Amino acid sequence: MLFGSSGIRMRFDRTLVETALAVGAILGERFPDCVVGTDTRTTSPLLARTIIAGIMGAGGHARFTGIAPTPSVAYSARTAKAGCMITASHNPEEYNGIKLFNPDGSSFVQAQQREMEELLKEPGWADWQHQGAETSFDALTPHKRAILDRVSLDPGLSVVIDCGNGAGSILTPNLFAEAGIRTTCLSCNPSGRFGRPSEPLKEYLGYVGEMVKKTGADCAVVHDGDADRMVAFDNRGRYIDGDHLLLLLAEHLGAKKVVTTSDASMIIEEVAEVHRTPVGDAFVSEELLSWGEFGGEPSGAWIFPHHSYCPDGPFAAALFCEIASGCDVAERLDAMPAYPILRESVPHERAREIVTGLGAANPTDGIRVARENGWYLIRASGTEPKIRITAEGTTLPAAKEMLEQAKTRVRQGKTA
Repeated sequence: MLFGSSGIRMRFDRTLVETALAVGAILGERFPDCVVGTDTRTTSPLLARTIIAGIMGAGGHARFTGIAPTPSVAYSARTAKAGCMITASHNPEEYNGIKLFNPDGSSFVQAQQREMEELLKEPGWADWQHQGAETSFDALTPHKRAILDRVSLDPGLSVVIDCGNGAGSILTPNLFAEAGIRTTCLSCNPSGRFGRPSEPLKEYLGYVGEMVKKTGADCAVVHDGDADRMVAFDNRGRYIDGDHLLLLLAEHLGAKKVVTTSDASMIIEEVAEVHRTPVGDAFVSEELLSWGEFGGEPSGAWIFPHHSYCPDGPFAAALFCEIASGCDVAERLDAMPAYPILRESVPHERAREIVTGLGAANPTDGIRVARENGWYLIRASGTEPKIRITAEGTTLPAAKEMLEQAKTRVRQGKTA
């Protein structure tokens, strides 16, 4: 399939440009009023113009917002028929892609993706008398106002913000400034070149914790390239892993029905009823359409269905700062449960075939087995010839036992 777990994404080349034109034509025909935005990549303006050309060529109306976070475009889709974001999210600069949103902010579900792929074989075009139009559109202001209306921020708070020179640079610093928060901004220039690897992993962000300590900040928030993700640091400059950030947000919201992914820690089950999905925020969003009060995955994608069905990094950043305004985050985290999680990758040229043989309906979704003292997940990598194994236990020996069970199953190819 052309669509992955989060839209269309590939290295920038002629194929992506031609795909963008065809996608635009389908949007113009099927969703003739569409909000279009871009991240800060150097290839995003060209792809945006190509998408807009396709929309207009099929007789549709494109509302172009320019550079904006993905959640701003998704939030503004409620005023149109659909939203289209030009971004490759957390991938390196040589990649780009297309994310499509429904008016409620949810990503196109799998049935819509399959329909799009079928329509891409022969996109339609309008004649010269029925060409469409383009207008400028502000997606930032309504999104910012919606966040400020829902979150209470302490003007005395001090926060470090790292946007990685991505689309979050356009919104989050201004959002905090308007709330009166004192900010230290790192890589908040939408230059088109990321100030660090775009994916906000702990190993890339050591300097953020040091900046928290140096400035005496109350916390730090970090975005990926299109700001649909948010990770955070506490007031001691410690990186907060995604599982504990999920728990922290769920507790603060009082959410008793939480949707998360198959690789998330079981600690969330101590405070809420949990539905699990395959890895990927689009799956979480799709499940939230029918069940749940809050959702997210440990990668930093947090979804607030009362606000939007799109992962919203700026909203999550503001909510985290609301938490930091009312408590000592470090003390609160230290009081939370923590279970050991082990991860291994097994190189294998037939990774997908092996995982399918183990009983997985989709090899990249994998299979998850839960026992009384822990669980394991076996899944094929979507980008490399590898089988990824994740295991968690109530104790380290239990986690090691779960990991060994998974590895044995892979070696033996057992389905049960």
